[in-house]
Amino acid sequence: MRALRLFADRDLRLTEIPPPPPPREGEVRLRVLAVGLNHLDLWGFRGMAFAQRRLPITVGVEAVAEVLEAGPGVALRPGQRVVPYGALTCGQCPACRAGRDNFCEQVAGLRGFHLDGFAQEEVVVPARLCVPVPAGVAVEHAATAAVTFATVQHMLFDNARLEPGEVVLIHAAGSGIGSTAVRMAKAIGCTVIATVGSEEKRAPALALGADHVVVTATERFESVARRVTGKRGVDVVFEHVGPATWAGSLLSLRMGGRLVTCGSTSGVSAETNLMLLFQRQLRIIGSFGSPLRSVAEGLDKMAQGILPVIDRVLPLEDVAQGLARLESRQVFGKLVVRL
Repeated sequence: MRALRLFADRDLRLTEIPPPPPPREGEVRLRVLAVGLNHLDLWGFRGMAFAQRRLPITVGVEAVAEVLEAGPGVALRPGQRVVPYGALTCGQCPACRAGRDNFCEQVAGLRGFHLDGFAQEEVVVPARLCVPVPAGVAVEHAATAAVTFATVQHMLFDNARLEPGEVVLIHAAGSGIGSTAVRMAKAIGCTVIATVGSEEKRAPALALGADHVVVTATERFESVARRVTGKRGVDVVFEHVGPATWAGSLLSLRMGGRLVTCGSTSGVSAETNLMLLFQRQLRIIGSFGSPLRSVAEGLDKMAQGILPVIDRVLPLEDVAQGLARLESRQVFGKLVVRL
């Protein structure tokens, strides 16, 4: 079967590998329909994995698939569409049993980083890590559920506790998670201040529903945030850029405001004004991945009409082109690869 394999840093090849074995008890064999591209994939492509890994490795952390065969004891049936979880969790530790899958104490690794990912025609996975896709949700949309929609759902509602009517500053609104965050926040009646990296992205961000759009190359988003809120500050900052926006993000918050962060695309270290932090009683919340429940919640939102922004759909052969677009920040929304 075809598989997209990483042989060395930036050495990605479409190759042939043997198909997986039949599913054992509690497992399913899936035919992968589409894969969503993320900065996680870009980091892996560059060699920025979170732990030691063996190469070559099949890439792809986010996918949608169709059940081909179910092992003994599995309720899923052939033909059913599912979204597989991106991490191989143990299912036994206290965190897993409590439904906090992204806190698994014995996680075997992330697909596409430490274990073979989903950019191959077939894969065998534990059935417990598959979330059924609701009727009517398109393949291209479901391909963004496991990482993009679930990450945003977990960040905004589990961690930041975003409430209807609040003011939220969302960075990099042209990214997959940024554009999704705008739509999820607007769906509950929030006022959204969105940042984008270029003037070309202003109009698409406004079309998404953002109330105010700041082009970071020419404007100070913290000044806009203070002006829009009458100097009070925003309730929540949706942060995933890192040092380039960190100081301004903290300055943009109201007294007791919440900053939730899941990324660091501009670097991994940033200075923090500790006096600002404790005097204004700010809350900084780190968020990585999501529990399995958030994948289902994200799919439910898609079924209700809150959809991801799809920049373009690519064939498997053009993944390197997609990663280049992602790296050069030419994307508005998500890149999806059809198998």
